[in-house]
Amino acid sequence: MTERTKLIIGNWKMNPKTSKEALQVFKEIGSAQKKVRKIHVGICAPTLYLSELSKIKGKSTKFFLGSQNMFYEESGAYTGEIGALQLKNLGVTMTLIGHSERRALGETDLDCNKKVKAALKRQITPVVCVGETERDGSVWYLSTIKTQLENIFEGIPKSALKNIVIAYEPVWAIGKNAVREATPEESLEMSIFIRKIISHMYDEKSAHAIRILFGGSVNTQNAESYLKHGGIDGFLVGRESLISKSFAKILTLADTL
Repeated sequence: MTERTKLIIGNWKMNPKTSKEALQVFKEIGSAQKKVRKIHVGICAPTLYLSELSKIKGKSTKFFLGSQNMFYEESGAYTGEIGALQLKNLGVTMTLIGHSERRALGETDLDCNKKVKAALKRQITPVVCVGETERDGSVWYLSTIKTQLENIFEGIPKSALKNIVIAYEPVWAIGKNAVREATPEESLEMSIFIRKIISHMYDEKSAHAIRILFGGSVNTQNAESYLKHGGIDGFLVGRESLISKSFAKILTLADTL
């Protein structure tokens, strides 16, 4: 079986405050991306910056411009939404789907399923986010992940899996309400479990081929440990992706390990 190429994605969320700042950070990350050889890099920026960022991205096939969300219809009376074809025309080739912050606003597994299908139709890579909100001594959280995967991948053909990325988000370990930092061992456990579910739904080859990222408050201090012991193929990075020097350090770590 072939090795999976590592992928590091920056999720800027509702940042930065101006297009000038966005362009500056993006340029700096673009320069850092050119210095790494073995990994792929993506930046998921706010929609209002995508057009400007696309103009300066360059033609690298290892550097992707992504959106943080998309709607499952391409046009129509959907005020405030943006469709896959519109994103494609902005130069977007990747989109987050089902991020925990979107789920907190009401996004469902069914919504995510329809968005994945819409993204694939326009050759946009869906980065499917899954994760549990709590974790204790029981193993109920495994059933949460299993249900999310089964619902989101319903009707997705095996041939499409090579174009999908899964990002595992332990919701209890991220943001201002984090209980604690997730351990590399917990990341490894969930990576194995996710591949097991994909294997049951499709086959072992498909489970091995799909890339799994970790999205649990990754920073320059813990990135190496997760890469070495977390069983992952890269990261979905939040606040550190807005600090170009820190993000560049994570890219270098991923490239050298």
